[in-house]
Amino acid sequence: MNSIKQLVVLLIFCCTFHGAFAVDIWVSVKGSDHNDGTKEKPLATVAIALRKARELRRLNDPSVTTGIRIVVGEGVYKLEEPIIVRPEDSGTPTSPTIIEAAAGATPVLSGGVLINGWRKAPGWIAGLPKAAQGKVWVADAPMVGGRLLEFRQLWVNDAKAVRAKQTPGSSMNRILSWNHKDQTCWIPKPSADVSNAEGLEMLIHQWWAIANLRVKEIQVQGDSAKLTFHQPESRIQSEHPWPAPWISKKTGNSAFYLINAIQFLDEPGEWFLDMKNRKLYYYPKAGENMLTASVVAPALETLVRIEGTIDHPVSYVFFKGLSFQHATWLRPSKEGHVPHQAGMPMTDAYKLKVPGTPDKKGLENQAWLVRPAAAVEAAFTNNTGFEACRFEHLASTGLDYKRGNHHDVIKGNLFKDIGGNGILAGVFSDEAYETHRPYDPADEREITTNTHIVNNLITDVTNEDWGCIGIAAGYVRGINIEHNEISNVSYSGISMGWGWTRTINAMRNNRIHANKIHHYGKHMYDVSAIYTLSAQPGSVISNNYVDSIYVAPYAHDPHHWFYLYTDEGSSYFTVKDNWTPAEKFLQNANGPGNAWTNNGPQVADSIKLLAGIQTPYQYLVKERTVDNSWPINKYIPVSKDKQANKHAAINKPVVIEVVAPAKANEAAIKNVFSKNGVSSNDIYHWNNHLVAFTPPSDTINIRKQIATVLPQSRVNIYNDMFYVFDRNACNGKGEVKEWDHILLTANLVKDPKLQQEYLDYHAKQQQLFPEVAKGFCNADFQQLLLFKNGRQLMLIISIPKGASLDELNPKTMENNPRVNEWNSLMSKFQEGIEGTKKGETWVFLEKYK
Repeated sequence: MNSIKQLVVLLIFCCTFHGAFAVDIWVSVKGSDHNDGTKEKPLATVAIALRKARELRRLNDPSVTTGIRIVVGEGVYKLEEPIIVRPEDSGTPTSPTIIEAAAGATPVLSGGVLINGWRKAPGWIAGLPKAAQGKVWVADAPMVGGRLLEFRQLWVNDAKAVRAKQTPGSSMNRILSWNHKDQTCWIPKPSADVSNAEGLEMLIHQWWAIANLRVKEIQVQGDSAKLTFHQPESRIQSEHPWPAPWISKKTGNSAFYLINAIQFLDEPGEWFLDMKNRKLYYYPKAGENMLTASVVAPALETLVRIEGTIDHPVSYVFFKGLSFQHATWLRPSKEGHVPHQAGMPMTDAYKLKVPGTPDKKGLENQAWLVRPAAAVEAAFTNNTGFEACRFEHLASTGLDYKRGNHHDVIKGNLFKDIGGNGILAGVFSDEAYETHRPYDPADEREITTNTHIVNNLITDVTNEDWGCIGIAAGYVRGINIEHNEISNVSYSGISMGWGWTRTINAMRNNRIHANKIHHYGKHMYDVSAIYTLSAQPGSVISNNYVDSIYVAPYAHDPHHWFYLYTDEGSSYFTVKDNWTPAEKFLQNANGPGNAWTNNGPQVADSIKLLAGIQTPYQYLVKERTVDNSWPINKYIPVSKDKQANKHAAINKPVVIEVVAPAKANEAAIKNVFSKNGVSSNDIYHWNNHLVAFTPPSDTINIRKQIATVLPQSRVNIYNDMFYVFDRNACNGKGEVKEWDHILLTANLVKDPKLQQEYLDYHAKQQQLFPEVAKGFCNADFQQLLLFKNGRQLMLIISIPKGASLDELNPKTMENNPRVNEWNSLMSKFQEGIEGTKKGETWVFLEKYK
């Protein structure tokens, strides 16, 4: 309670301090660092202004008794090195240092280089696609410090341009295979010859992360090509088990595209840096005038670095109203980028031959990580903060409070057009410390505590490293993530925790409250609006508003998305009063002590109205971005089939069938289902078939777990739902709240032509046999779903709870002879599954007891 009071006092203090400062140091783009820093004779740089403030504090000048204000005027301040804030720059509660924009100004601290001298590219350009010849513009590549500037991003008129890539728009190709032993990958032969393309890279989509791999060699053989990669990423990519390249006949192999070759420069808005000839090429979009365009390439990785020590933190230094822009990130160009999760690059990772660690008996995965670069980073701080600032046009993380941070405030800021994470907070794992080991330092001053992240808009972040997060917190304590809005992100909105462990560690008393998270999961699944890891006693997730998850076109499992997701080791959480469109949640391998109460669409609308950015910061909302051209998932729960609108993708329930060997331990299978959130009421059986009818589940993990407990069993997943009847066909009449489900199974005949004819009849049933749906309405059927796996069918008939199918079914044929005609027609396409009696077709599965 004392820490909360201290935070409230600090917030009030920072908001009311204007006008009480004894010292103002002025900075202007028209100033000079030889000036004295008055309003009439301003300095030219923030760095020298900080130095002047530091000297005043060193000398205990009486003028700073009530604080120092560094006032930054309008304009772009080009940084050639990071601004460093040191312990000697610290203020006090009564004498803070505030670096802020002048009234009405939005000064920009830029790490970029302006590129001028654009001209229409003359003549024929070797390698450039024919369609682009005569349309691209060229400029001399920028030089910095006497060396050619290497960069991975380019902004034209404040819009991020696209590094020349193989596939058009948002489309990707699929790998053919991955050889982990040889560290090679086979892909379809590229349409252009890139065998001699220097700097060629591959971006590969795998589960919840992407990887950037530098291509060492490409060898074409027929219609395929074999890729080898540079080290160290070649070894790490092929040795680490999670997330790995995805190979699946059902959902498709991992998606990829090649990038950074002039042969791919074929669409407006794309660019290519020819480092050998020191030329930069750009294909302008319609309406862009390259003679007047503002073109910026990033040069600095970090713009501001707040560097305290554990014994001497930076204290009472605040930034207000500044814009941080054009930071680069070059690790992928130098070492590749193979992240573990949340964009954290692995320096080493491999699968254990003998699984198990002292903390986790089944652990098979070892990994060591580093942290991605950040435009603004802070370590060992106390009562510092950022308010009303803008973090834009950045390659990697926007703002990173790394470790040893206490009572810091991130309030009312915009995070927009960022390649990686919006905000990071706390240790994720030390570079020398295996990432799954619980972190609980002996000196608790290392733990980031009582960080207040409130009323920020985070939008269009993670737009380059798709596995990054809007707000990601590692081993933190007492963090308060409240009233933020997050939209248009490629993966999860908020992630809190690290370590995948039930062991009590540094984390506790964390809070995620009243945030609005929408339009997320654009590219990656195994995803959620709010995601947690590991034990965090006393932590609460409450009153959040979650809506609109994108359809990720290349997801490894199209059903593996969630609104709330407590992942491995998550323990001692209270999850309550969160509004979501449906109860599509996952509690995967959780520990003890979690309490879930009142989450889903039944939560009061007042929760939705109060979530997100509060009134004083509503000016941020105009900066919100969403991609209205991208489809949104529509979840159909098992209990009720809702009509999807024409722009939505339906996320269907699934049927999981386990065909077990004779005398198998069915209880073990039921236990696997239970651990994965499948209710015992949704499990059915017949002979050696155990079947679960469930909302979209983690079918990959279920399959793996069943293979572990019953290696001889066969698991069939039914998510190809080719026929739906619901009460919309009855004009909504007679819909009831509670249903019973009847499950039946049969085979289609072996003739492929007859199988296709069967599917065609069901696709056109309403046109050819509208009387069938009329009969279902008359019988009070609530829903029929028909799934197919191979030639086996699963039929789910949903009827009012407590009703009898034997009594309802005859009503389908009352005064309706066409239903008999339909049933007779269908009989020629169907036969019984293995184990049925002669002449038996449809098998009724019984509720498992």
